[in-house]
Amino acid sequence: MASPMGPSLWSETAPPAPVFPALTASTTADVLVVGGGYTGLSAALHLAEAGTGVCLVEANAPGWGASGRNGGQVNPSLKHDPDELVRQLGATQAEALIDAVSGAADLVFSLVARHAIDCHPVRNGWLQLAYAERDVPALHARARQWQRRGVAVDMLDRADVERRVGTHAFAGGWLDGRAGAIQPLAYAHGLARAARQAGAAIHGNTRVRSLARQGGSWIATLDTGATVRAERVLIATNGYSDGLWPGLRQTLLTANSFIVATRPLPGGTAGTILPKGETASTSQRLLLYFRKDHTGRLLIGGRGYFTDPSHPRDFAHLERSVALLFPQLGPLETEYRWAGRIAVTRDFMPHVHEPAPGITMAVGCNGRGIALCTSLGKHLATRMAGGPAPIPFPVSPLKPIPFHGLQRLYIAAGVAWYSLLDKIA
Repeated sequence: MASPMGPSLWSETAPPAPVFPALTASTTADVLVVGGGYTGLSAALHLAEAGTGVCLVEANAPGWGASGRNGGQVNPSLKHDPDELVRQLGATQAEALIDAVSGAADLVFSLVARHAIDCHPVRNGWLQLAYAERDVPALHARARQWQRRGVAVDMLDRADVERRVGTHAFAGGWLDGRAGAIQPLAYAHGLARAARQAGAAIHGNTRVRSLARQGGSWIATLDTGATVRAERVLIATNGYSDGLWPGLRQTLLTANSFIVATRPLPGGTAGTILPKGETASTSQRLLLYFRKDHTGRLLIGGRGYFTDPSHPRDFAHLERSVALLFPQLGPLETEYRWAGRIAVTRDFMPHVHEPAPGITMAVGCNGRGIALCTSLGKHLATRMAGGPAPIPFPVSPLKPIPFHGLQRLYIAAGVAWYSLLDKIA
């Protein structure tokens, strides 16, 4: 779980990780899952519980990628508001997707409870916050869209936000009562344990080198020299997708999300920052997200450079943000700095692809991985186990991004442009 900057908060505070040895002997399965993040682990768990023979292989260790490096916020939402989804997809498809996403946090916390996953779950809601008064009505309009669908929301003015967050920086926002937070790496480990207990074979340090069709099955050749024969394959590699399936990597832009965590806040002021335990993020194009963990550390994250960080100064923009948002805390020592790679799609929607018989791909969390990918994995498991064919997530063809080899320039230009727009706003 190491990163170029050393250990993360999550790798240092998660319970001991289960051991998932490399797969060194050839085997067969009904379904092969490639990728040990939330999508793959949720799919493996639900497939195994349905009685389907499933083998999951992960190139590193389950939870190694963004699933073990994110901010731990469990937000049941998409980039697009419900009314916009209806416009894009039509009422029938959109409402099914909205229902699935809206219930995604329920699914996460029910799995945590059912499998006794030790990941410090807290469910006190998510705050989305605006700096400028002119941006508050749009957030309140978003809240009302969810409210019409039965979601518990609070629409907040400046004074409300100051009481809930502990800063003068924001003009207003809204609270989504469905949301919460977990220790994300511990949650990934818990899903892996639960999947294995349900009968799934889980293997780390096992990379799939190639996939080939043979009769009615797929043969996966592994870097260990072994093979897996499976009727169906789920590729769930997301921001760490490689060249295993031609064109998949080219459908995604991969951006780094950087996070810093302070030492536990001093007792006198700790209670003034997010005293009710909500998570929070800003409504900027290049948003910040922040929360406290179970020990009282303050975490803050946001977009970073395209390349992996190599020096503490790469995180200076986040440390400045802590000082600007919460000057009453005085100088704070940053204890942990780390980064993870997220997969961004052109339409900011999760993508499900079925490019060949027996092959399913699920990628594009767009920074909402915990709730979204857990739900996505469950629905794909139902489909792959022979359940009802339709799923609430749209199935689309692979469409590589034009000039994908220039994605570093895409992202750099996008970050610069969005940063300019945020500053103007």
